[in-house]
Amino acid sequence: MKTEKQGKKVVTENKKPGIAQRFLNGVEKVGNKLPDPFILFAGLAVLVIIVSAIFSAFGATVIHPGTGEELEVKNLASAEGLEYILTSMLDNFTGFAPLGLVLSMMLGIGLAEKVGMLDYAIKKTILKSPPALITYTVVFVGIMGNIASDAAMVLVPPLAAMVFYKIGRNPIAGLAAGYASAGAGFTANLLIAGTDALLAGISTEAAKIIDENIVVTPIDNWYFNIVSVFVLTIVGGLVTTKFIEPRLGEYKGDEVKEAITEDPPNAGKALRNAAIAGFAYIALIVGAILIPNSPLTNEDGGLVPSPFLDGIIPIILFFFIIIGTVYGVTVGNIKSSKDVANFMAEAMKDLASYIVLIFAIAQFIAYFSWSNIATWVAVNGAEFLKDVEFTGIGLIIGYIIFTASLNFLITSGSAKWALEAPVFVPMFMQLGYHPAFTQVAYRVADSSTNIVTPMMPYMVIALSFMQKYDKKAGIGTFISLMIPYSVTFLLTWIIMILVFIFFEIPFGPGIGPYL
Repeated sequence: MKTEKQGKKVVTENKKPGIAQRFLNGVEKVGNKLPDPFILFAGLAVLVIIVSAIFSAFGATVIHPGTGEELEVKNLASAEGLEYILTSMLDNFTGFAPLGLVLSMMLGIGLAEKVGMLDYAIKKTILKSPPALITYTVVFVGIMGNIASDAAMVLVPPLAAMVFYKIGRNPIAGLAAGYASAGAGFTANLLIAGTDALLAGISTEAAKIIDENIVVTPIDNWYFNIVSVFVLTIVGGLVTTKFIEPRLGEYKGDEVKEAITEDPPNAGKALRNAAIAGFAYIALIVGAILIPNSPLTNEDGGLVPSPFLDGIIPIILFFFIIIGTVYGVTVGNIKSSKDVANFMAEAMKDLASYIVLIFAIAQFIAYFSWSNIATWVAVNGAEFLKDVEFTGIGLIIGYIIFTASLNFLITSGSAKWALEAPVFVPMFMQLGYHPAFTQVAYRVADSSTNIVTPMMPYMVIALSFMQKYDKKAGIGTFISLMIPYSVTFLLTWIIMILVFIFFEIPFGPGIGPYL
């Protein structure tokens, strides 16, 4: 709104918001009206109870695709249903696959984070990068930073801005590259992260609606994730240098005093010791795999399937416990075995909200499955898609775009997958797609638009860092910088999926797009 004084007259000119601004305002308004994820899934569980009663009243049935048995939609509001709800509630929660996987992973990763190892490694990697490679280093570290979960989205952007500022480049470009890579690259990593365990567990629960024997493991997307790290590093670096920096131009803002937090004097030595211990552990595992008749391989000496893959979570857990403990002992954070347990306990505290959410998610998925509504939706949905001849790669791209759009309203990756998986995993299995492949499609869609939705809580934090360098910057300024990354990453990932399919490249050990 613009106001001008003309003598005693005051003329007010209302500036109408543009289409983009109205869209963002609408997204924010609708998103803010959504309930907390726990309440959302509790409400969905109640909705399933109501729908099951309606379907049952109309005698809805479905032929199970695996057994050929005719299944009735069971009424959760009946005496049998109420008994199931009461007697299964604890088992639904404690037996929910993602719960044990994620808690186990975070015992190790959380230890490495709490002793300061992950933060130090991220910081030093960026600060010690050659100026010519700094952009690509920032993007690479941002992507890899998701091993520390959401911490990378808080740590990497201001650190990247400071480094860019120190070497005479526009700090806002550095901040943009750091936030975009940490947010949009959240699904990619060279290592197996907690996200892999979480999503795989939910995928497994959903796949069992159709086939009780199918298990999606945390490494089923690993090959795709590894390639994604290097491809997105190059793409993100090019977007920054060829588009973002030229658009921002030379930084002409006020001088900003930047201070670097003091690290323990022996942190470098601690990181070196942790790396040595980590490589020694990996060498031990590789040696155990290579020995004749290894207990970690299958009867043919292979790894797909094998006890090694089945036990990958404990193996990764011990890896992070070892490197985290070595680092902590060297810097002096760990002085006794009690300290190790205390740091792990601190990491578990950070998962409190996740554990609460899992309780509601577990009930929703269990009710959806027990009532046979999930099977009914999967079979009839697949039949509909076949009838309209929409079953090929166009379907996958359409699903990716749908999920990317849904990200504007629900930003929690685990909550959104828990909502989508019971519907799309069984449905796509009916069309011949492997649940781990459906999971890949979900991951690229969810990650690519994380950075442009105003519902992402870390956007406000990153914006506050940006305003240190540009006090006039607002949410529109920030999103306009993120859109090139978001669109480019999404298109790049879609092309990657097509390349993997066309050249029959496995997405993980023994995992292709089809069952």
